[in-house]
Amino acid sequence: MQISSRFTIAVHVLICIEAFKNDYKVTSDFLASSVNVNPVVIRRLLQQLKKAGLINVKRGSGGADIEKPLDEITLLDLYHAVECVENGELFHFHESPNPLCPVGKNIHALLDGRLDEVQKAMEEEMSSVSIQDIMNDAEKLIQI
Repeated sequence: MQISSRFTIAVHVLICIEAFKNDYKVTSDFLASSVNVNPVVIRRLLQQLKKAGLINVKRGSGGADIEKPLDEITLLDLYHAVECVENGELFHFHESPNPLCPVGKNIHALLDGRLDEVQKAMEEEMSSVSIQDIMNDAEKLIQI
């Protein structure tokens, strides 16, 4: 199981928007060149971020702006904005474990609580890291 690349692309996009906002019109084409993906991928992602209230996208080639202070946007916010997890559950159980098997009939009892705790720990850690934290690191690395 792996969180899709939409999450890391979303972080990349926000850092680019912030880093280049004063020097360039930050369009989907501009962002796609940094991420090295098709602009359509970026446009879909921008719509998800806009729907979550994290960015504003101007029509045409107007570019994108971040709507909230970076210290108010966490990795968890981005995760919720772009990841499609069913019913908020990170882990998806395989369908229909065999009820006649001693393991199959008990697998939910063995794992459900543990997996909930793992997800809570991940979300707690993600909520403790802001985009500003990452931007501060980016400024040191790439001398923005």
